[in-house]
Amino acid sequence: MNQSQLFGGTLREAPKDEVSTNAILLTRAGFIHKLMAGAYQYLPLGVRVLRKIEDIIREEMDAVGAQEILMPALHPKENWEKTGRFHGFDALFKVVSHFDSEFALAPTHEESVVPLAGRSSLSYKDLPFGLYQLQTKFRDEPRAKSGLLRGREFRMKDLYSFHADEVSLDEYYEKIAASYARIFKRCGLDALRVKASGGTFSKFSDEFQTVTDAGEDIIFIPEEGDALNRELVPESLHESESKTTVEHDGKKWRVERAAEVGNIFKLMSKYSKPFGLTYTAEDGSQKDVLMGCYGIGSSRIMGTIVEVSHDKNGIIWPEAVAPFKYHIIPVASKDNSKMNEITKLASQLHEEAESHGGALLDDRADISVGEKFADADLIGLPIRVVISEKTLDKGGVEVKSRNSQETEIVASRDIFK
Repeated sequence: MNQSQLFGGTLREAPKDEVSTNAILLTRAGFIHKLMAGAYQYLPLGVRVLRKIEDIIREEMDAVGAQEILMPALHPKENWEKTGRFHGFDALFKVVSHFDSEFALAPTHEESVVPLAGRSSLSYKDLPFGLYQLQTKFRDEPRAKSGLLRGREFRMKDLYSFHADEVSLDEYYEKIAASYARIFKRCGLDALRVKASGGTFSKFSDEFQTVTDAGEDIIFIPEEGDALNRELVPESLHESESKTTVEHDGKKWRVERAAEVGNIFKLMSKYSKPFGLTYTAEDGSQKDVLMGCYGIGSSRIMGTIVEVSHDKNGIIWPEAVAPFKYHIIPVASKDNSKMNEITKLASQLHEEAESHGGALLDDRADISVGEKFADADLIGLPIRVVISEKTLDKGGVEVKSRNSQETEIVASRDIFK
């Protein structure tokens, strides 16, 4: 990609209506643009990052045997009335059509996937199975102020599993928990498994939390054993501030602020019962299908990465999710023959990089070298490659990792080895 042709350039000043680091840096670097509070437009660089995150999620879901589907975001009111959530789910967006029909804009898809699973009679031989989707979700958030960490419109992977008994559900639940750990590691995040309440879904759940000052949750991390969300600890610990240590139940607990990037729930028969979702057991009897649900916010992962991986100059993308691996910067020379050599090599490396993670070529002629370097730091691609008269005289190009201050001269033929 030539930077001169890239839609959505960098901004020198932070947007005045943003307070979160992820929103400020992603906007300044040309990854997103705010349409309104809680709703962002993804520009070409942002789409590439989001797609890479969702490709990782898709690969891990496919690896555990889950099957991808795609369901509408617009749901009939009566499905949500069956579960009692049309009036009981505070953050539900409701839509009234010109024909006086009411609909729900889905924040989650139990009310859609359960009738889908029950479209034909199920036997014990059909179970277990898992259905997942990567889709846009909606929540009527009262405080959409944390950039991609809390949006009114957001991207999410939601998986629903269907089982004959609790043993099967428990096994599947742990299998998905392990896949989540792999997803976050591949995305460059350290995510803790944290015990939490299940909210409207179940009595308890497991959250995956990344420690960051930008997070909205307070978690308690023991030296050994399960970390807990503040909602599960005694009230006498509730006023503890992050970065402190408290003692409770014979343990020392580190208190941290964290951002939730995923969660998993054992739904049991909470949503299968209202829709009469049953299966024929081996003895011929009809039994309720048991369920689990498993969510990962792909857009939230993108925002969280920026919160935990940046410096004063801009974003530092992990290679696995970076929009391009290389940022190639040719430096102009007054010597025409040298300039031709620089331009030719830059074009060659740009082409070769296509099969090695891709490259953004800063071919902008009206931008100073200092501005190019500042933009490179702001955008945050993993490796910066500078081609100049000076580097050619030294026998190669200058290579610098975004997360390092060290530079080295490397022969151009060795860059992609």
